[in-house]
Amino acid sequence: MPPLVSFISSTRQRRFHEKVSFPATFLLYCVRCQMTYVVQSIKIPMSNFSQRLGLKPSEQVIQTSSMNSELRNSLWNALHFAIWESDDFMHHRFGKMPRIDSLSKILWFRYFKKPVDEIPSYGYQNRSERILKIIREHFFLVPWNEVYEFLEFIVEVERKATPKLAEFLNKTLEQEMSGFRFIGNILSPVTGDQERLMLEAAIVDPRFTAVGSHLERALAMLAHRTDPDYRNSIKESMSAVEAMARIIADDEKATLGQALKMLKKNRDLHPTLLDGFSKLYGYTSDENGVRHAMMEEPDLNQDDAKYFLLSCTSFVNYLKAALVQK
Repeated sequence: MPPLVSFISSTRQRRFHEKVSFPATFLLYCVRCQMTYVVQSIKIPMSNFSQRLGLKPSEQVIQTSSMNSELRNSLWNALHFAIWESDDFMHHRFGKMPRIDSLSKILWFRYFKKPVDEIPSYGYQNRSERILKIIREHFFLVPWNEVYEFLEFIVEVERKATPKLAEFLNKTLEQEMSGFRFIGNILSPVTGDQERLMLEAAIVDPRFTAVGSHLERALAMLAHRTDPDYRNSIKESMSAVEAMARIIADDEKATLGQALKMLKKNRDLHPTLLDGFSKLYGYTSDENGVRHAMMEEPDLNQDDAKYFLLSCTSFVNYLKAALVQK
């Protein structure tokens, strides 16, 4: 990273430094009006002076079923720096309505499920501040799991305006010992960095949206806290491989088994690897596999679904590399 904090506007740089202290090392990308602000933070140790002397407890427990105040506060601060504080979000800019206007309508209609005519009207002074206050009250009052639901919703809505938001939030989640990370636009239980990057590369690849959609659904079904669907998660993982194999084999109607046979015959791909996935496909397709016995749930668990998701994602990326070499 560059040694200095770089801003388009020196005025904004001074105002930023007067107001901001960061909890971790990260880059914050705020894309507004075709301009990118890159913010470099200070490196802060995971434990402070008092914790190292044993005078204060050190927070070392991964938070998987709760959220302490430090984590919740830090997540709100991340949203503040990335979105709320941006120049065009709270106030009029170049004759356009502030972005909080459109976001509030989406929130009230699609997330809060409340009448949109309850949004503070245009007649109010400080209308944007009133709206943000309602959003803030929700954020700090709801149970911990609904904070994560809110973050997922905001990341999806802000996909174009703030494309690096999930990456930025992941730094905060890591620093504050959360048990979850964003993979694409979905919060998933913590996995290794290599696995997370591998999944992200496959899910967000714009060249193969159908493949990415299958993997994204597989991840969502696996990560669902109250009602995980392991069997259908495995089905979606295998469907992603099937979709990718069809592209490589240039046959839209081929089953995964047929596509793998064609790849083994016509492409310079490792035969043992193809045989391994053919057997994996056979397991999911037999009478006791996940693609059959719809009325009788197979004895599947989270480890099974995670294994299939990671294995299928690896194979998808392998097939993509083969396509590039074609």
